[in-house]
Amino acid sequence: MRLRDLPSVDELLRDERLAAQPHELAVSAARAVLANAREEIGAGRDPGALVDGVLEELSRTRRPSLRRVINATGVLVHTNLGRAPLAPAALERVVEVGRGYSNLEHDLESGERGSRQSHLVGLLTRMTGAESALVVNNNAAAVLLALAALAEGREVVVSRGELLEIGDGFRIPDVLARSGARLVEVGTTNRTRAVDYERAIGPDTALLLRVHQSNFRVVGFSGLPRLSELAEVARRHSLPLVDDLGSGSLFSVGDEPTPAESLRAGADLVCFSGDKLLGGPQAGIAVGRGELVERLRRHPLQRAFRADKLTLAALEGTLLLTLDPTTRDEVPVLRMLHEPVEAVRARAERLAALVAGEVEETVGRVGGGALPLAELPSVSCAVEEELADLLRRGEPPVIAIVRDGRTLLDCRTLSDAEVGEVAAAVASARRSA
Repeated sequence: MRLRDLPSVDELLRDERLAAQPHELAVSAARAVLANAREEIGAGRDPGALVDGVLEELSRTRRPSLRRVINATGVLVHTNLGRAPLAPAALERVVEVGRGYSNLEHDLESGERGSRQSHLVGLLTRMTGAESALVVNNNAAAVLLALAALAEGREVVVSRGELLEIGDGFRIPDVLARSGARLVEVGTTNRTRAVDYERAIGPDTALLLRVHQSNFRVVGFSGLPRLSELAEVARRHSLPLVDDLGSGSLFSVGDEPTPAESLRAGADLVCFSGDKLLGGPQAGIAVGRGELVERLRRHPLQRAFRADKLTLAALEGTLLLTLDPTTRDEVPVLRMLHEPVEAVRARAERLAALVAGEVEETVGRVGGGALPLAELPSVSCAVEEELADLLRRGEPPVIAIVRDGRTLLDCRTLSDAEVGEVAAAVASARRSA
């Protein structure tokens, strides 16, 4: 085919196979196909059947970009894969609230306007011991809002060793500077003492900030003051102490501090994530003294950062599960975190039998910037290395790890129900190889 042989858009759309397609979508698809055909002809290649190309382009346009994938990496809270998968009970709450109207900001008792923040305050205060609570769209927003509401135009004292990068190039100092507060760094990269905070306090100091080193650890000659020590310094100077926990497990997991522990140690406001070790949707949660939480709630940025009804519904469903010890492991992240390695091995052996793979001992990770040194004993099913790309491009996509010339399907992050799907995906990938 030569360039002059290419039809016009109108000529291409006269084909009966395209007649029933929405006109605007078909025109856009036809233009894209013809542009590609010109490039192919210019490169000396056959552009192929143009009508088929338009139909394929239309199909691509209608296909959702955000899709479910199967996580076979062994990383529980995988940021690139959407972090925490939601529990069925949390999804049921989302469907129930999202399929119609809700009392998001309507007080059913009084019949007057209510606050969306009221729906989770009771659960969060009961589970953390705080006086009040507030939910925004992520933890960085919670900390930014706290500094904007409590320290705008004033100084915030923070350890130099806690000014971490949270991913994708975003750094805590850069994020917090947007609050309008001025960060005053104390101590050194590896060692900071309570007296360093004490010496930095001046007439412009608004609060002390502790940022938990959730996504890294400094080992060797290092040290940080206990939170209770910082609380004593803050009390002596009548300053609030804000604790950014990051991962925010509500219950003891490894060496991760909980919000309740932080508050008991003397923190006045604690901020943490909803989609990491809590196992819920993306959210930022601030709990603590009622007067401080109210200042956050009344700040103009709160409206920009507020969580929507679906987030609140999913978070409520997750919190209700974690409130009861008998249903806690229904939260997928908590189940995967606590599941005995024997159960993981049984899943790997079942998968290996289905795909003629080999069982291999591996190590899982928590991920999401939580428990960076924790190693979770795990077991994988190993298959051919060349299947990794095909599995990723399959339906549903299966994301695995390539190591030592093999594709490892880590079974700690697979559910029992997904084993059959992964086996079918491996079979399909082999047929395509």
